[in-house]
Amino acid sequence: MKKYFLIIWFLGSIFAFNACSSDDIEEDLVEVKDKNEDPEPEVDDGDVIDEEVNTDLQIKSFIYRGLNDVYLYKSDVVELDDDFFQNDEEEKNFLNNFNSPEGLFNSLLSNQDRFSYIVDDYQELEDQFDGISGATGIDFGLGRISGTNNLFGFIRYILPGTSAEKAGLERGTIFTEVDGIALTEANYFDLLSRETFTIDIAYVENGALQLTDETATLSDDPYTMNPVFITKVLEIENRKIGYLMYNSFIANFDEELNAAFAELKSEGVTDLILDLRYNGGGSVNTATALASMITGQFEGKIFAKERWNEDYQNYYENFAPDRLINEFDSQLNSGESINSLNLNEVYILTTGSTASASELIINGLSPHINVVQIGGQTTGKFQASITLYDSPSFGKENRSEEHTYAMQPLVLKMANADGYTDFVDGLTPDIFIEEELGNLGILGDPEEPFLARAIDEILGRTSVRSKRFSTNSFNFKQIGESGMMKPNYQKMYIDKIPEIRE
Repeated sequence: MKKYFLIIWFLGSIFAFNACSSDDIEEDLVEVKDKNEDPEPEVDDGDVIDEEVNTDLQIKSFIYRGLNDVYLYKSDVVELDDDFFQNDEEEKNFLNNFNSPEGLFNSLLSNQDRFSYIVDDYQELEDQFDGISGATGIDFGLGRISGTNNLFGFIRYILPGTSAEKAGLERGTIFTEVDGIALTEANYFDLLSRETFTIDIAYVENGALQLTDETATLSDDPYTMNPVFITKVLEIENRKIGYLMYNSFIANFDEELNAAFAELKSEGVTDLILDLRYNGGGSVNTATALASMITGQFEGKIFAKERWNEDYQNYYENFAPDRLINEFDSQLNSGESINSLNLNEVYILTTGSTASASELIINGLSPHINVVQIGGQTTGKFQASITLYDSPSFGKENRSEEHTYAMQPLVLKMANADGYTDFVDGLTPDIFIEEELGNLGILGDPEEPFLARAIDEILGRTSVRSKRFSTNSFNFKQIGESGMMKPNYQKMYIDKIPEIRE
């Protein structure tokens, strides 16, 4: 197995690879194409089977090559050792031993890895990275009903212009059935993945769920999500407090994010509350830009450091150490100047749904300014991935036309300027509070519990917090959320282009 090294530079959110490599196994896989030069060949069932077998082997070979080369936890997996196979035939037999590409992929992942994944449709994956997907319009959490195996959903926010908004649903709406079927851990994924479905409506009263006769029908329509969800300035006690609810690090909307900061800057905000409660992450490049918008006084200083697998880490440290550094910047990838607030303190709202690039913001800013984290413990996702395609260089160019598989393996972990990383249990808040199902409040309203708690902290009136919470609470354990139904759930990825060299 040949060994390759990546040389990285910034080129926005394009994923492309230059140069190429080859493998004796893959040369065998083009045999079917060579046999079918006749424009109208006679095809029998045997030909179809042979073609399927060869495509299957091609996909598995791609999976093995990619993980053997760049996987962060390669050293944990004995089968990924460069000398594990004595010859090509032994490697073929190993690959053919798995019933599916997914089976092979999963078998080669480290026990440390909770986040690498593979898809059989890279177009869908690319669309999701661009914020394009189907949407019923509800972002929801899932909880378990005490004493049963049944679940309920509760809406955290509504996407504008969707079927959910048209149905009049709102934050705090609860549902326990889909198409007349009670939600359980065994069926919720299938029920909530339907293109059209009807939910029943419930509510909390006296600390319990109460059912109603109301229903709402939702349709999974094409939708492009702007992650800059709420931007506003609250003038309270001679302070101008900026509030930004940001729900995903989508590189295509960096300019919209920058425009939000231009608005905050023009209003002369003195404080910033950044709401990342439901933000599962995304682009590292966008996280670096957001950190630069919050600050501005640290241009050229280290925001985050990358740590790759042993082979690549040694190479970079010896020959290209600057490639391992993500610095605060003054420009977006587009060349647009970043609108910076030059703050020395930021208040960040979090829950267990706060992950990856959201955690990078907290961890990366902490050595430089005072970060006050309010809410719940975060996920614990400090690794980043990259999209690998089945091409000689793992890039989009010259990718196979025989299938649409792509991988998103972890390739590096992010540390802050002080070297802190590996927070597997998440980041612990400075001020711990939880959302109450009977009192979620209105997002952006100064009386909404999380926002109110941050305002109290800014103004030094923390004792007021207890008066804001409802006695009509409903205790439950959240076990999931809507984002987990998408392949890019809680993923952090790099917007860099590796160039492979032998």
